[in-house]
Amino acid sequence: MTDRPLHLNRRHLLAMGAGLALSTPMMPAWAQANWPSRPLRMVVNFPTGGSSDAMARPIAAALGEAFGQPVVVENQAGASGNLGASVVARAAGDGYTMLFTPGSTMISNPFLFSQMPFDADRDLTPVASVARLSLFLMVHPSVPANSIQELVAYIRANPGRLNYGSNGPGSSPHLAAEMMLRQLGLQATHVPYRGAAPALTDLLGGQIQFMFDSGPGLPHAAEGRLRLLGVGSPVRSQQAPNAPTLAESGFPGFDVDTLFGIYMPSSTPAPILQRMNQEINKTLETSRVQDAIRAMGADPLALSQQAFAERMSSDRARFGQFIREVGITAQ
Repeated sequence: MTDRPLHLNRRHLLAMGAGLALSTPMMPAWAQANWPSRPLRMVVNFPTGGSSDAMARPIAAALGEAFGQPVVVENQAGASGNLGASVVARAAGDGYTMLFTPGSTMISNPFLFSQMPFDADRDLTPVASVARLSLFLMVHPSVPANSIQELVAYIRANPGRLNYGSNGPGSSPHLAAEMMLRQLGLQATHVPYRGAAPALTDLLGGQIQFMFDSGPGLPHAAEGRLRLLGVGSPVRSQQAPNAPTLAESGFPGFDVDTLFGIYMPSSTPAPILQRMNQEINKTLETSRVQDAIRAMGADPLALSQQAFAERMSSDRARFGQFIREVGITAQ
C-alpha cells in the first residue's frame, strides 16, 4: 500500500519541477511587460543641493510622469561618489534602481582609489547621458593675462610661482589643470580644497591665481571679479559661446568635459535599459529639465545607450592612462 502513493508523489513532484523549469524563463518577460509596476529609486551619489541633485530631481519627476510611477530621489553621498554607486551596483537588476552620477565616479575613480567598493566595468551599465559639464579656465584679475596664450606665457615666465585650485586631489578641475600644464611642460602649484566653493572663494580673493571652474564662477566673470579665458571642451559651451576652447588655443585635442548620466545594475534586462534610455532622452527635450541643467552651468546632452557607453569607455581609457602616468591618487 505504501509503494504506490510514494511512486505517485514522486511523479507528481517531477512534473511540478518540469513545469517550473519551463515557466521560469517566461517570468522575466512577464515582469518586463509590466514594468514599472511600483515606485523606482534614483540614487544620487552626491549631497542634496549640489549640481547632481539639482539636475536629477526634475528628471526624476519627468520620468515619474512618463512611467505612471514615482521616481524617488535618494542621496547617498560619500567617498567621492563611490558610496552611492556601490549601493546601485549591489541592487537587484529588476529595473527599479538607477544611479545618477557625474562621469568622474565611473571614469577616474577606478584609477584614483586603490580599493573600490564596486567594479565600474562589471557591476554597472551606462543607460543614458544627461548633460555635458564644461570646465572654464578662470584667472584672478591680478593675473596679467587676457587670453589662454598670455596665461601660458605668464606661467612659463614664472615657473612654480602661480597657484591653482581644485575641489580635491583627482577631481575633474585638478585633472584638467594638470593636463593643461603637462601638455606644454608648464609648472604651477596645486592647492586642493574640500569642495569647489572654498576654491572659488580663494580665487576671488586672489589667494590662488587660476583654476578650472565648473560654472559657478561664470556670474563673477560677467561682473569682472574674475576673467574667463577659455573652456576645456572640444566645442564651445552654450554657457559662454565667446570663450575659445583650449583646443583652439594651442592645446590640440584638449577635452576635460564631464558627462552626467544614469546607470543601472548590469543584470538589468536589455528591454528595460532601452526603454529607460528613450524616456530619459524625452525628458531632456522639456524646458524644465533643460533649464535645471543649464542653471548648473551644463548643457543637455542626449545620446543613444551605445554612444554613451562608447564615450564612457574612451574617456576611462584616456583619463586612466593620464592618472597612471602622473601618479595622482585620491587618498
